[in-house]
Amino acid sequence: MKSLNYVILLLLFSGQIFAQQVTITGTVTDGSSLPLTGVNIAIKGTKNGTQTDFDGKYKISATIGDILVFTYVGFKNKEIKVKQGNYSIDVEMEEDAALLEEVVVVARGTEKIRKYSYAISTITSEQVSSKKESKNAKLRNRLQNRSAQQIQQTTPNQNIKIRGVASVDNTKQPLYVVDGVPIEAKNIALIQGLNPDKISKVTTYRSADAKHIFGAQARHGCIVITTKAGNYRVENDESYKEIVENEFENVRSAPLSTFSIDVDKASYSNVRRMINNGETIPADAVKIEEMVNYFNYEYAQPIDEHPFAIHTEFDTTPWNQTTKLVKIGIKGKEIAKQDFPASNLVFLIDVSGSMESPNKLPLLKQAFKLLVNQLREKDKVSIVVYAGAAGMVLKPTSGEHKEKIMQAINNLSAGGSTAGGAGIELAYSLAVKNFVKNGNNRVILATDGDFNVGASSDKDMEKLIEEKRKSGVFLTCLGFGMGNYKDSKLETLADKGNGNHAYIDTLQEAKKVLGTEFGGTLYTIAKDVKIQVEFNPQKVKAYRLVGYENRLLDDEDFVDDTKDAGELGSGHTVTAFYEIIPVGVESEFYKDVPDLKYAEMSAKGNMEDLLTVKFRYKKPKENSSIEMVHVLKDEQMKVSSDFNFAASVAWFGMKLRKSTFLKDDITENIIALAKENRGDDASGYKAEFIRLLQIYQGL
Repeated sequence: MKSLNYVILLLLFSGQIFAQQVTITGTVTDGSSLPLTGVNIAIKGTKNGTQTDFDGKYKISATIGDILVFTYVGFKNKEIKVKQGNYSIDVEMEEDAALLEEVVVVARGTEKIRKYSYAISTITSEQVSSKKESKNAKLRNRLQNRSAQQIQQTTPNQNIKIRGVASVDNTKQPLYVVDGVPIEAKNIALIQGLNPDKISKVTTYRSADAKHIFGAQARHGCIVITTKAGNYRVENDESYKEIVENEFENVRSAPLSTFSIDVDKASYSNVRRMINNGETIPADAVKIEEMVNYFNYEYAQPIDEHPFAIHTEFDTTPWNQTTKLVKIGIKGKEIAKQDFPASNLVFLIDVSGSMESPNKLPLLKQAFKLLVNQLREKDKVSIVVYAGAAGMVLKPTSGEHKEKIMQAINNLSAGGSTAGGAGIELAYSLAVKNFVKNGNNRVILATDGDFNVGASSDKDMEKLIEEKRKSGVFLTCLGFGMGNYKDSKLETLADKGNGNHAYIDTLQEAKKVLGTEFGGTLYTIAKDVKIQVEFNPQKVKAYRLVGYENRLLDDEDFVDDTKDAGELGSGHTVTAFYEIIPVGVESEFYKDVPDLKYAEMSAKGNMEDLLTVKFRYKKPKENSSIEMVHVLKDEQMKVSSDFNFAASVAWFGMKLRKSTFLKDDITENIIALAKENRGDDASGYKAEFIRLLQIYQGL
């Protein structure tokens, strides 16, 4: 009897285990470890299921003993049993070569299409449009689940490829043809962002024979899109503020150089995106100071009462052996995260139609999740969105309630025009209403910058932000996307809004800006930071500031506390270069001035001084500036690897801008300097720079 009872209890216990509900999570990838979007995961024998998200991740509720079935067009089905204690299941799908042959495309007109039989899949506008899911996601899902080929995100830059191509090269992707016009690879992201409501038909083609008939450019497959208007044409509508390169200034007539510091890094990640996409880089998109400042350098922490330390060194200029290069490095004091003041953050998110592309709103959502995960209970978050109009989608919510904040972000979808001005008004109003005294009050704007309703011009935005700045609320601008990216507007907003500006092209960049550099991005330790350099005319004939063209100030602005300047965050480093022509050196870039009858021609200070750096800043809550002074002696020194690596970045920036001051523009020499001075590179950013140089060299 006891044995029978034992057996019954054992069976009951086993049944409880078997019936236990658990949550299974994981990531689904292809054979190249790349995430697969839109994979169907179902519990065998039921209608319960889910799909993988933008990053190939999934979550599903199941019972111990259930069998999960993973299905994806062009791949073999995979079944995995849910076992006790194994609730994280990553899956690598295997391509089914028997189902998918090489995909090719028709792009030479419709006459030949009628003469041959092709395996095609057509999606009508009715199938493309659905109001229950985001338009862009739905277009991709329809193509994934209905077409005879498989479209898949293969890199952070949203390259598209049709499954079945036997290749280890993940950069291959099909040809897109929109209204009869083949689309260049650099504009693929724009096509992915097409509004499905404007599409009449999407047709995909596959046949090994078609390649030989219709051309090699379609050898990796084709997606043919017909819009309702029938006249779609790609237009690159990005905008950048004009940059006029700084020239050499004669020390006799202009001994002072004054500028506002800049910790923005948007230019580097934007240029990186263009190089990776094989695009032509507009000269005005290249801001040398933002490229140099993208990297962190090993500057020593401040040790006195000031929250900054100033470091200087100089050596022969790598691109011109007859001049000298001076580096000025500023290191901001690092504040521990637990010591950060309470935050009152307002996320101002652009959800207009221009944000539909995968590298805009979908990437934006992932980026903001990285930020939310770092919030504390004492931090508050509000969310304002704007499209045709502006509105609040999340009231001030404690960082303790991360799931609620995440849900509000997940629910965002794109559509409508871009009422940027109205959004800014509402966001600042909310930030002021919930202002935290002695706290971190900040609006975080995320957009492609395409304001087209209300206050829209750079001048209008400048006036609006200058007025809002008086509230004590700081501004961070995060740029996303391509094709209509408005760098000029975001730069204006950040400069005038006591803030900073970053461009996020990948999830990796989001992690850098909102994760690794979280403190520097969000917590200001000083505002209105200005630098003024005085050159010793006994040592220096002429000088030019490398970069910072849009940050120049009049000399008298240095001591004028009403003049706006840059902001520095916790742990920030700032680097500036001056190229100088020493006294006694002949240079084609030196322009002499007539003798000055009344000018004092002898230096008043130490004759061994090369230059003097004066540095002014205000504490975040104060209106009076504090001055620091640092002198650089004309003494031979061994420069740091930081000096040389930063110089290689500036050198490359000058090459991209086709600078008239380059005597050596050989890319191989830039690569060699960067390689030799890579130094500590735990995060791999310097290695990535070297890779970009090598890619650019091959273009």
